[in-house]
Amino acid sequence: MTAMAATGWASVSKGPTKVLIVDDNDVVRMGLRSLLEASADLMIVGQARNGEQAVELTRKLQPDVVLLDVRMPHRDGVSVVAEISVFAIVIMLTFSDEPEVVRGAVAAGASGYLVHGMFDASTLAQTIRAAASGSGAFTASALDALRPSLRRPLTGIGIRMGGHHLTARQVEVMESIASGRSNAQIAQVFFLSEKTVKNHINQIFARLDVGSRAEAIAVWLGTAPPAER
Repeated sequence: MTAMAATGWASVSKGPTKVLIVDDNDVVRMGLRSLLEASADLMIVGQARNGEQAVELTRKLQPDVVLLDVRMPHRDGVSVVAEISVFAIVIMLTFSDEPEVVRGAVAAGASGYLVHGMFDASTLAQTIRAAASGSGAFTASALDALRPSLRRPLTGIGIRMGGHHLTARQVEVMESIASGRSNAQIAQVFFLSEKTVKNHINQIFARLDVGSRAEAIAVWLGTAPPAER
């Protein structure tokens, strides 16, 4: 699981992680609420049933994480990601894993993309916590939807990708980010300190000209719009 979201929100403060659930299906919303309320460190602050309500409640309630469905009336999920991700971390939580939908959501600023039926309650709660602390998540089918666009031409010692140079170690770290590993997991895999991993990530962001994990993944997998590169 992977990624960080768009731009304007600050780091999540200490205390329960505030979650907004957005889905047009009443049963799905109630089910998600029931699952998440079992975790004392997660607090459901509101529910919305369409994209317009999602934008309005995000601004009003200031959640840390928004679980956002794709297909809804009065503006679908993908069309409101950019507006919501200014204020909160966005995780798409939907039944659709169509490649163009996944790419559109990530390019718009979604931190993660989970497909119903491919995760359990424990995984969902862990994903929300990870997203709130700087990681995100993609279920396997969503990540597979991004990978066909991957481009990584080699240039000797370094790696040249989309006009940016990454060292071999930075490529390994970026691949780990795109595969869903947290900073701690990357540190463990490559026998590095978390501080060193953070330094590598900061350098990668600078070279890719991005400000978040989600943006880095979009560029790395070739799904970012040309204007963003």
